[in-house]
Amino acid sequence: QLQFVESGGGLVQPGGSLRLSCAASGFALDYYTIGWFRQAPGKEREGISCISSSDGSTYYADSVKGRFTISRDNAKNTVYLQMNSLKPEDTAVYYCAADEDLGAVVAGTAGYWGQGTQVTVSS
Repeated sequence: QLQFVESGGGLVQPGGSLRLSCAASGFALDYYTIGWFRQAPGKEREGISCISSSDGSTYYADSVKGRFTISRDNAKNTVYLQMNSLKPEDTAVYYCAADEDLGAVVAGTAGYWGQGTQVTVSS
């Protein structure tokens, strides 16, 4: 069975950092493009970053560029999202998603999704 287990969310003060993890089981992440998405209460889901399977190229939404870093450790079958300089507007449920098709991840229609992890940025 293909699934993700996300971890690393929590409560952090503005300016702080968190690292989210997305561990896959049942399939090898090497062959998949992985994306991170978030959804705040009352807002639409937003794609914030992805990393391709082919060449490891990365993409960041303007809202997180320069603050967040996506990476993958294929040996651990895990993808990470390092989040620095967190702001209250980063508060959301964060999801990872995977698909063999880069376009599907970019479009938010990836085939596999994690259960989400809550990130709250507040003083």
